[in-house]
Amino acid sequence: MTETPSAPPVFQRVSTWWRVLSIVLLIALLLGWAVGVSMTEQLKAQIVQLQGRLVQVSQVRQIAVLQDKDQLPAMLITFDPQQGVLLIQRLNEVREGRQDSMQLWALTPDAAPRSLGVIASKYQTLQMPVTEAALRGATSLAISVENKEGVTEAAGPSLPYLFQGWLVQKSI
Repeated sequence: MTETPSAPPVFQRVSTWWRVLSIVLLIALLLGWAVGVSMTEQLKAQIVQLQGRLVQVSQVRQIAVLQDKDQLPAMLITFDPQQGVLLIQRLNEVREGRQDSMQLWALTPDAAPRSLGVIASKYQTLQMPVTEAALRGATSLAISVENKEGVTEAAGPSLPYLFQGWLVQKSI
């Protein structure tokens, strides 16, 4: 038996329109992939930048509003343990005299007042370096009027206090 040669397979021609469409879709797919990768990298960079900025933002842990004898707000005091400072903002126009200074005290039940320092600036807002340990156990803050350089902790504050207010622990 002799075999008859088989006929070559018949290929159908693909329309030019389908070829163009497949090339356009392939280009669109590649562009979509490139845009997705680019946006992912941009978002990662933004997250890193925002995390860096968040570290720099003050983390207020404790706050006190000191009031005068008429129960009007006189000083706003916030504590930032990251920077180790009390931020003191004057809320009224009371100023020290030439020979006087204002001294800040941490008040603890069952203990003598602890001096946190002399308010040395006449500006509306100032920072006072304070450790977290200096505020430990304190339930309120007070300001007394003292001689120009302030008084020692052993001498204690002049009474009555000029301003006084509760020290509130902010929830974290």
